[in-house]
Amino acid sequence: MAKLVWKSTPPPLLFTVILAILLSQTLFAYASDQPSKKTFIFRVDSQSKPSIFPTHYHWYTSEFTDQHRILHVYDTVFHGFSAVLTDDQVASISQHPSVLAVFEDRRRQLHTTRSPQFLGLRNQRGLWSESDYGSDVIIGVFDTGVWPERRSFSDLNLGPIPSRWKGVCERGARFSPRSCNKKLIGARYFSKGHEAGASSGPLNPINETIEFRSPRDADGHGTHTASTAAGRYAFQANMSGYASGIAKGVAPKARLAVYKVCWKNAGCFDSDILAAFDAAVNDGVDVISISIGGGDGIASPYYLDPIAIGSYGAVSRGVFVSSSAGNDGPSGMSVTNLAPWLTTVGAGTIDRDFPSEVILGNGKTLSGVSLYAGAPLRGKMYQLVYPGKSGVLSDSLCMENSLDPRLVRGKIVVCDRGSSPRVAKGLVVKKAGGVGMILANGISNGEGLVGDAHLIPTCAVGADEGDMIKSYISSTANPTATLEFKGTILGIKPAPVLASFSARGPNGLNPEILKPDLIAPGVNILAAWTDAVGPTGLDSDSRRTEFNILSGTSMAAPHVSGAAALLKSAHPDWSPAAIRSAMMTTATILDNRNQPMIDEATGNASTPYDFGAGHLNLGLAMDPGLVYDITNNDYVDFLCAIGYGPKVIQVITRSPANCPARKPLPENLNYPSLVAMFPASSRGSSTKMFIRTVTNVGPANSVYTVRVQAPATGVTVSVRPSRLVFTESVKKRSYVVTVTGDTRNLKMGPSGALFGSLSWTDGKHVVRSPIVLTQIEPL
Repeated sequence: MAKLVWKSTPPPLLFTVILAILLSQTLFAYASDQPSKKTFIFRVDSQSKPSIFPTHYHWYTSEFTDQHRILHVYDTVFHGFSAVLTDDQVASISQHPSVLAVFEDRRRQLHTTRSPQFLGLRNQRGLWSESDYGSDVIIGVFDTGVWPERRSFSDLNLGPIPSRWKGVCERGARFSPRSCNKKLIGARYFSKGHEAGASSGPLNPINETIEFRSPRDADGHGTHTASTAAGRYAFQANMSGYASGIAKGVAPKARLAVYKVCWKNAGCFDSDILAAFDAAVNDGVDVISISIGGGDGIASPYYLDPIAIGSYGAVSRGVFVSSSAGNDGPSGMSVTNLAPWLTTVGAGTIDRDFPSEVILGNGKTLSGVSLYAGAPLRGKMYQLVYPGKSGVLSDSLCMENSLDPRLVRGKIVVCDRGSSPRVAKGLVVKKAGGVGMILANGISNGEGLVGDAHLIPTCAVGADEGDMIKSYISSTANPTATLEFKGTILGIKPAPVLASFSARGPNGLNPEILKPDLIAPGVNILAAWTDAVGPTGLDSDSRRTEFNILSGTSMAAPHVSGAAALLKSAHPDWSPAAIRSAMMTTATILDNRNQPMIDEATGNASTPYDFGAGHLNLGLAMDPGLVYDITNNDYVDFLCAIGYGPKVIQVITRSPANCPARKPLPENLNYPSLVAMFPASSRGSSTKMFIRTVTNVGPANSVYTVRVQAPATGVTVSVRPSRLVFTESVKKRSYVVTVTGDTRNLKMGPSGALFGSLSWTDGKHVVRSPIVLTQIEPL
């Protein structure tokens, strides 16, 4: 290091600055020499704990690592701990004979009032009246927290908190035990995984100027999902005049417990999610709603997926878990949260829309959607410009600092969807002096549209309309346009329509299990919102609103969570699998025109790869007639069937597993759907057999007969027996399905599969299961 020589006393301020620079360089050099640390999750065989240690925590801190490195200790849905360690330390701990598995902490992402009626619920009738709106059921919501002051979380006229509740209302920034009540009965926050990730990676620590170190919601997503599942009646609800009416959740009297595992602009860490599962099950929740999924598009094996592991621990204790399917549609095999004990939910539209129009200078009017609520353009025509004519991708996408104010000032700007938030593009246009925006879908989004509360006049249009507008611009010397906003329109047909963004099958891990399981409302859903940010979520959005309108499978999953609460309240002895079965076998595959549901992305009929068993219909799910139940042992047999050994299965189930001497078949899991996979190399007839067992939950003395819709001509589906007789003493019946087809003559559809169905009916109930036939290459 060079020697500093001063001819006189150095100026104090200058000396301090130089000293700070030298010190920072020394610290940087020291830090760069240190091994990097990351967070890891360890699955430990709890039964191996020596009796000398009073708790597992004492054991872990004595034999595995010191207490300062441990973030969470898991002891309910999972046994083990998470800790911040170097690779060498992990390698050493992994050699311990009690360690069953190790996986690195991963960051996941959120899958971002008329809908209860659209599900078949009416005041004082059907499921709402018979379940007392779910008042004895507790829904745990894993998300970004809650804004407890919203009317949706009022406890007016609610009875006492269920006595089995053991949870707490954690104190933190702008949150105290008084923030909870008889509606919002518990709230916790989990930040250790996030903070460890921030200290060792590119994330920022919790910024308390934009986030709350407490269960309070700085993002809005958690408040929205919680009130979607179980919000109380809120009269005169709207978002800037849109969707006016009464806002309410699916289970308005169900109790809510909030588990904040996701942090603003930072995602959600597996170690924190697993800790939330542990806490929620211990606290006594009946339903868990989790609108979170992998952010890398890669499906992890169940034994390396903390959501799959945590949810198994919950389901095995009777807790129903509803999860979002993801928003990576319409691409095939994009569905996430694939474990067969999870209920995986895709998204559809409801019969409400927020139309807007683009009126071009040539007189053509093109339809779109918008939630813009500012000053209208009042029919004035403005020059129309498409920055993408430059050939620069960032220009066409209206990315930050990409627009030349000289080209867009005073004009309506066409921006392509993608790469940045939809509402952020409008802000870029506004900063450059534009007066309005047309947001055009690309091929991947097709005609799928969602409304946004834009900061400038904006109309979102489909890919076809976007191409027409760009063609008009390129072929016209002085292209002009204006935008008109039509407010809220009810009674839209067709509905439901499969949302273009809703993730699709087939199941990328085990195609024998059809995923998603079903779809529910997830487009333009009105629900409560935080007071920390405006409806766009942008820092520059100074507006505040009690409610917001969002779209995503994140919005669909809490609809199913609320539905599960109502079903659990009406049928407290039903298992999570029975509740899912009731939803799936009564789901509708027709829209409100009595036609097959269409796919928003293509305009063609959708398939079970898109919607699973169909769209949630709660009016029918209350009384399904028969259910397909699944026990913990059935799930273990399934894991054996897919090749997991006893030690690997123990990572998921916590208990040592014994696989049957005769290996089970994965397709024989008692699921309410059937997937027949024929070998693509077969040159003749192929056959696949399934065994299913149904439990009668309707009238004791019932007789059901089978009805089959074969997937295609040349495919036969036989069912034995074809008649099921139930009595007071006989509540379960099994049957065998045989699917046979000549693979030489099978012509698969665009999705690479053919689709049919099997239904049991007693004259009142119709218990329907989709049948999927596909061909696979041998391994």
